[in-house]
Amino acid sequence: MKFPSAAALAFSTLAAVNSEALAQDSVAYVDDRSDGAAVVRSLYNAINRKEYARAFGYFGETKPAGGYKAFMRGYERTVSVEVKLGKVKTEAGAGSIYSAVPVAVKSIEKRARVRFFAGCYVTRIINPSLQVPPFTPYQIEAARLKEVKGPLEAALPSVCNAP
Repeated sequence: MKFPSAAALAFSTLAAVNSEALAQDSVAYVDDRSDGAAVVRSLYNAINRKEYARAFGYFGETKPAGGYKAFMRGYERTVSVEVKLGKVKTEAGAGSIYSAVPVAVKSIEKRARVRFFAGCYVTRIINPSLQVPPFTPYQIEAARLKEVKGPLEAALPSVCNAP
């Protein structure tokens, strides 16, 4: 059995680190949790910057299936994403404010493979006047996306319903 040389291992590790640094250098940092649309845009900003722990942190009590490692593995072939948001529907109920956010996502993967996804995110914030420290901003409560045909504009759902 042949093992890679120390130089080859160092080069591949350096390439991975440089790839992440390039992603972070080329995409401005956005962390906005002021409304439902902003938190979804921030999620995809984190994904574009390869900051998967930050992306995972936008989810509330209902985390993506499989936990953080599965979430991170789901993006291992992703080079970049582009997101288009539709008309957000916001409703209040039982001490919380919910926003249904329609999205279409264009994912560019390694080897120039392009995929499209569409669906809805539901975000929630406990009414800020009812909260006690520590304050909890908008979080993603549910994500229902499926792979679809493009282009991005055609994939965008016209509406999503808040719970």
